[in-house]
Amino acid sequence: MKVHILTLGCSKNTVDSETLAGHLKANAMELAADLDDADTLVINTCGFIDQAKEESVNAILEAARLRSEGKLKQLVVAGCLSERYGDDLRREIPEVDHYFGTEAYEQIIKAISPDLKYALLGERILTSPVPYAYLKISEGCDHPCSFCAIPVMRGNHRSIDADRLVQTSRSLVAQGAKEIVLVAQDLTYYGMDTDGSRTLATLLERIAGESGAEWIRCMYAYPSHFPKDVLRVIRDTPNICTYLDMPLQHASTNVLKNMRRGITRRATEELLDEIRQSVPEIVLRSTFIVGYPSETEADVDELEEFITAQRFHRLGVFTYSQEDDTYAYILGDPISAEVKEQRRARIMDVQRVISQEMNQQRIGQTLRVLIEEEISGEFRGRTEADAPEVDNDVYVRSAKPLAIGSFVDVEIEDSAEFDLFGSVRS
Repeated sequence: MKVHILTLGCSKNTVDSETLAGHLKANAMELAADLDDADTLVINTCGFIDQAKEESVNAILEAARLRSEGKLKQLVVAGCLSERYGDDLRREIPEVDHYFGTEAYEQIIKAISPDLKYALLGERILTSPVPYAYLKISEGCDHPCSFCAIPVMRGNHRSIDADRLVQTSRSLVAQGAKEIVLVAQDLTYYGMDTDGSRTLATLLERIAGESGAEWIRCMYAYPSHFPKDVLRVIRDTPNICTYLDMPLQHASTNVLKNMRRGITRRATEELLDEIRQSVPEIVLRSTFIVGYPSETEADVDELEEFITAQRFHRLGVFTYSQEDDTYAYILGDPISAEVKEQRRARIMDVQRVISQEMNQQRIGQTLRVLIEEEISGEFRGRTEADAPEVDNDVYVRSAKPLAIGSFVDVEIEDSAEFDLFGSVRS
């Protein structure tokens, strides 16, 4: 039995697919890197926003065509989209053999090969050659953000046992991961359901001390009630990147209140000031949403002014997507797609200038770079200031071949808005 897993969506889905891969291997199934070599296809879908849902549906339809033509023996759909719209999908795309929700590892294995005895023995298997791995420290979310359907698809917050996380991090490093990227729906809520307090700092110290990873990175930190003891750990632990991803979503207090984010602009600014004072070298990344139903032009002006003043190192902007079963759904979707895109472009234009100025300041510096890929005789990598898949890249020239997963000192010679260019220091 050869199984190919197609993963769509976010890094949390990547973790789920790699966990499923480990269980499949433990049950004597072969993982096919190429769909053409597979008997069975498992599509791990995303159902977060309209664009992601459309991508997932298109992938299912294409796979259903292959199933109908006999090019696949089995087609399994799992993940967030089928968790949320399973009944609709079964009715509209009956060519799929099985639909499952999230984390349905046992059910998937039993459906693919009923004669096999399911065993929760397989370690998570990295499915790509990149030298980093995501470590999901919790599942679900307890926050009531009005625009978000994650609690509908993933349930309430559930922290994963710290011993298990440390063991998994060791395994990932043993498989070649040089960087461990901690992810969750809200990283900072870790421990609230098990210990009654936020224990992310303690977990970070354990993973830093016991995993063997050279870089450890924190993504998806919720700003409201942020645990300040994490800052000391980031500052004082050499293999924890001085980097923090904190999705703020907006700067206008009026919009934040409507979004049910539990924080104001003033409190956000005070938090950012404290983070920078505690960790002077911190690289801050954030994401924002424009086009929320109650957002006015004045709110966008305020957001632009906030971003101009804060000068985030890294920043992304999304347009609002109206989602079923969310608090904001009843507000409708009064702002046109054209206006949303104009607002997104406006904010990104501000960030583009900031990023270009910051990158220009790197010219002449020598930076430590993790090599990820060779492209036409040149090498692509990242610095400690850049998370995989979402941040800047460094393009490196070298007279000698560079091993994927190696760290090299690169002298920066040029820059663009979101990239750096340099040569290996001789």
